[in-house]
Amino acid sequence: MAAAVLAGLFALALAGAASAAGPLKKAVLIPQWEPQAQFAGYYVALAKGFYAREGLDLTILRGGPGQPPSRLLRQGTAQFGTFFLATAIEERAAGLALVNLAQFVPHSTLLLIAKKADGIHVPADLDGRRVSLWGPEFRMAAQAFFRRNGVHVTVVPQGFTVDLFLRGGVAACSAMRYNEYHAIQNAGLDPEELTVFPMADHGLDLPEDGLYTLEETARNDPDLCRAMTRASIAGWRYAFDHPDEALDIVMSHVSAAHLPTNRMHQQWMLAQFKQAMTATGDPLGTLSRDRYEATARALRDAGLINAAPAYEAFHVPLP
Repeated sequence: MAAAVLAGLFALALAGAASAAGPLKKAVLIPQWEPQAQFAGYYVALAKGFYAREGLDLTILRGGPGQPPSRLLRQGTAQFGTFFLATAIEERAAGLALVNLAQFVPHSTLLLIAKKADGIHVPADLDGRRVSLWGPEFRMAAQAFFRRNGVHVTVVPQGFTVDLFLRGGVAACSAMRYNEYHAIQNAGLDPEELTVFPMADHGLDLPEDGLYTLEETARNDPDLCRAMTRASIAGWRYAFDHPDEALDIVMSHVSAAHLPTNRMHQQWMLAQFKQAMTATGDPLGTLSRDRYEATARALRDAGLINAAPAYEAFHVPLP
């Protein structure tokens, strides 16, 4: 807690210095989910004054199922949002002119998890079963997985927890390797009792979290987008270099949102997220042409989109 207070004082000092150089430019970020270590880099950049140092007065809204970034960007409530790459491509195909400023998670960490005791061992065993999935912004990979395997399921909405799966209300649930997979084990299920379908092992290694804005924003205010991207990357680097301080900051957001999680789980998530973000050795924020085109191709093959923009039109890293 003391670290969080010191971080706040440091941010105020930087904001004062930035204000002396000129007024801060207001901007809003909407993460795609509730406060957790998945967004540590942004929370750290805010608390440490990295956005203020870049001339931004940034507000980070509380995300979650009821606050999809696509809607808030479309309404103009937020200028920036985080999306899975597949979601952003699908939204772009549907008419929302998103552009990628930085790609932070270059591979898929998405899983579908079932219990061996329910007779589920291979994808075909899911046919006719109830499967819980998050909202439309998170379903593209799972939908492609079902179509590839000729599986028809009854989709049940999934919220912040996996309680429905643990109680036997669904045969399988969505999970991120850095989050729900750990929560399921903490609830008492051993890995040997689970059947895990990693999307990456089924031809769907689709990059996940990235930082996005609208094409119009990138065109009309490239300085704003540069500042947002630079500060966000700095926040992630600091979070990975100072994990205990980063967790203090994350937990302050978690506590304010009254979420059912704890520091141990968030610590595990941050470590897993670091591994996911840095495993390729590419500089933070890199979206390769190959990964983009592979994702667009997977969505087309699954019939989820008809066309995708050229890589150069979609990924607009600003110098």
